Amino acid sequence: MSVLEITDLHVTVETEAGTTPILNGITLTIRTGETHAIMGPNGSGKSTLAYTIAGHPKYTVTGGTITLDGEDVLAMSVDERARAGLFLAMQYPVEIPGVTVTNFLRTAKTALDGEAPSIRQWTKDVKESMANLRMDPKFAQRNVNEGFSGGEKKRHEILQLEVLKPKIAVLDETDSGLDVDALKIVSAGVNRAKEHTNLGVLLITHYTRILRYIRPDYVHVVVAGKIVEEGGAELADRLEDEGYDRFLDPSAPIEA
Repeated sequence: MSVLEITDLHVTVETEAGTTPILNGITLTIRTGETHAIMGPNGSGKSTLAYTIAGHPKYTVTGGTITLDGEDVLAMSVDERARAGLFLAMQYPVEIPGVTVTNFLRTAKTALDGEAPSIRQWTKDVKESMANLRMDPKFAQRNVNEGFSGGEKKRHEILQLEVLKPKIAVLDETDSGLDVDALKIVSAGVNRAKEHTNLGVLLITHYTRILRYIRPDYVHVVVAGKIVEEGGAELADRLEDEGYDRFLDPSAPIEA
């Protein structure tokens, strides 16, 4: 079992107004086989948490720790974090002109494992995953995300998740921009990866609709860079009914 531990994490970012605190003491433990949903209103720090875990240079950690199986994640470079077993599915996947999907995936797998995968088995695995995600086989020869629709980009992110087999996956608003059919396909891919590899999932979302298909074990509500409430899947159902107003109203009581 692998464990990602985030303890009292404080993060700032440089803005036109100067140094701005974004995360103000996040503490969270994610184990393989678990699904954690991070929910909250816009600007609460959810994506900052995702990119800090991944090592984005824009964000400065001013306090706290992140460890994976006891190893200091904050001391690792971005590629070292990936090799250690961390994966980030981005909210806005970028285009990589001149690099085909098939070359990108095989190069990434080789870098992670330290050796190139067997061509025959690798080709079989990629084709199977693409078929499950209802991706046209021709996409394998297209440049990464170049000319892809929003839904196609998200399916490609989950294709990476399935074939690279990380220990812990951070999914940053993977449901953003997806229609109902695409949402079901992407969610099924996440559930498949979890079933086959005992993946740990940190799922960041504004809305509860993806949680109908990827059922969380734990739900954490983040407001102003802090976790203000935690619970099981029933908390997501309550948020569907009530929204976030009670967390934003200073006079409203917040449950511990």
